[in-house]
Order: sequence, then C-alpha cells, then structure tokens
Amino acid sequence: MFHSSATTSTSLEGSSSFPIEFNTLAFQAMATLQSVRSFFHPSISPPNSYTFPASPVNYSPKLMGSKGVVSLRHSIISPRVSNSQYSPAIAETLGDVSIFTASGEPVKFKDLWDQNQGVAVVALLRHFGCPCCWELASALKESKARFDLAGVKLIAVGVGAPNKARILAERLPFPMDCLYADPDCKAYDLLNLYYGYGRTFFNPASLKVFSRFDALQKAVKNYTIEATPDDGRSVLQQGGMFVFRGKQLLYARKDEGTGDHAPLDEVFAVCC
Repeated sequence: MFHSSATTSTSLEGSSSFPIEFNTLAFQAMATLQSVRSFFHPSISPPNSYTFPASPVNYSPKLMGSKGVVSLRHSIISPRVSNSQYSPAIAETLGDVSIFTASGEPVKFKDLWDQNQGVAVVALLRHFGCPCCWELASALKESKARFDLAGVKLIAVGVGAPNKARILAERLPFPMDCLYADPDCKAYDLLNLYYGYGRTFFNPASLKVFSRFDALQKAVKNYTIEATPDDGRSVLQQGGMFVFRGKQLLYARKDEGTGDHAPLDEVFAVCC
C-alpha cells in the first residue's frame, strides 16, 4: 500500500517522520476510502474471521456494475471465513507447500509444527517492504512470550526472497527462527488470500491502520524500502492469520486490505 518506486528516502532510521511518498499515498488513500464508504450500507459489516468448527455460512452479496450483477465474494464486502471456505484437509495440503527459512533453507509447512497435537499460529504477512508488514511483525514479536508460555509455535511468513526476510529480521528486529519467506506466494494462493490493486490501495478496511499510527511509526523506525520484493506484482498480495492444532484448522481470517490485520485478542482466545 505504501510502496513507491519514486522515493525520496530509503530508510527511516533516525527520522521521526515517514518518507514523503508514504504520507502522500496514505492521506490520498484515506480520502479515497472515505469517499467510497457511502456506497455501502453502514449496517453491513460482517466479520471476516471465524473459529471452527461451525456451520457453513452462505453469503454472496451482489452489486450492480457496468456489466450487470457482479459477485462481491472476493470484493469489498466479504462473508465470514467459515468451514465451507477450506477443506478439512487444508492443513495436509498446506503441509506439502515448500517455503524458505529466513536463512534460505527450503522447508515444508508440515515440518514447522507437530502435526498431531501441536498448536501453531501461522501469520501470513504482506511483502517484507510493506510498513504494515513491519507493524504486524512487531506486534507478533511482542506477543511471542505469551505464545511460548502457552506452548504455541509462532510462524510468520512474508512475501519475498529470504534476503528480504533477513532485512526485516535484522532491522526490526524479529526472531529469525520464526520468520519464513514465500517468494512465489504459494501458501497465499493455496489459502485463496486476497490480491489486487483494489485490496491494496482502496479497501475501506485499510482505514484501520490510521487508528494504529503510533504503533506503525514505532515499528518502522529502522524501516528500509530495500526489503521490498524485486517482483513488483508481489506488493499487491494481502495476508491472513490461521491457527492450527495438529492438522485441525481452528481459526482463519483473511486480511480485507492493507493493514487489516487479525485482532490478536481473537488469536489469543483460540490458542492461549
């Protein structure tokens, strides 16, 4: 959301303010988002997270577009993530996906936590050069002691190559043994996480980031745009949060837009 190739600063180290392009894009996005809010009924605000097991939720809102009725299933209004969203075998399918440790070693998801009864929080971040990725990583780092006390494995995955992951790990800092890289977005595609310009720049859910401005500013104290993936398309990928017990999916939430992170209180309620 806040990446621009035309930047006047490559680092926030020693600075109390964001780069010029960050402020410009942020406030332009806020104005745009506020202007489109009136298109949607204020009472329509379904949660996009869910705890399992539960009955399926059938919700497929429609909107009239220039080419007729279009489905909003993957657009601005989204249903709860129900157990109809993912197959009961999703953990096994995800388990065969290969990603990389921050040090560059290939590893499969199934090798990251005990597939029998082990509990894992799998946080899929945005790309490593996104300030909101750094903010969520910072919040997860601050929560790690609580996860450890509950015997929960923290697995943070970001979009980009391992060398980009190491930039975040070293500068934030963030524990390397909890950080993984998915340069080809294999896990994101498998979990059907949102992608595109609208989700990245113009989704009303992204307004939430302005309520966390202080936390965001603190998280990007040592930020550098050099952590951005070389593949520009990767910056349009959104993340999500998942909790597993063994191969059972306990919690799933897709980020509706940039900065729309899962409330950690919801995650704690499931696993801690």
